[in-house]
Amino acid sequence: MELIQQVPELSAYLVADEAIDHEHPLVRETVTELRGDTIDAYAYAAAAYTLVRDTMAHSTDSGDMRVTWRASDVLATRNGICHAKSHALAALLRAAGIPTALCYQALTADDGGPGPVHGLIAVRLPGRDRWDRLDARGNKPGVDARFSLDEERLAWPVRPELGEVDYPVLYAAPHPAVLHGLRSAADRPQLWRTLPTAL
Repeated sequence: MELIQQVPELSAYLVADEAIDHEHPLVRETVTELRGDTIDAYAYAAAAYTLVRDTMAHSTDSGDMRVTWRASDVLATRNGICHAKSHALAALLRAAGIPTALCYQALTADDGGPGPVHGLIAVRLPGRDRWDRLDARGNKPGVDARFSLDEERLAWPVRPELGEVDYPVLYAAPHPAVLHGLRSAADRPQLWRTLPTAL
């Protein structure tokens, strides 16, 4: 699949906004801790990915009813669904000067109907002439997402025969429908009713 930048300028994928608030002190502090003495972008990106995937629980897996959507809130609560975790990872990467986009998938729910749109990211690491998609949703039985630049290791590869879709657009900011769903939900059960099932 060919990934398409929503905005031609690469600098748009380094910007801080309301959700990817990488100028927040907690985000900056986390970047400093992750970076340590290394200046290697690949090692830093892998460490940021592992931090978000493994230490910030996906609220469906943990049972947490809170809805986070700002990167700094995800870091503070160690909690969020895929979209919130994507915002956190994007903030950590953008703060380190690594262009990061938001990506989406349309997946089916357990009952076979349309599920909420799934969120992940794409990075443009130095020396690479392409974007690489990464999914920091968090692993569980049946889900084994990895930091991989050779082949995609996403939480859920799409199944076209079920109508699932990889959206090719690389968004510089969260999709408005996704952000509205996150911001308007009082708790996680309500969130599943406010998130879009397609873009």
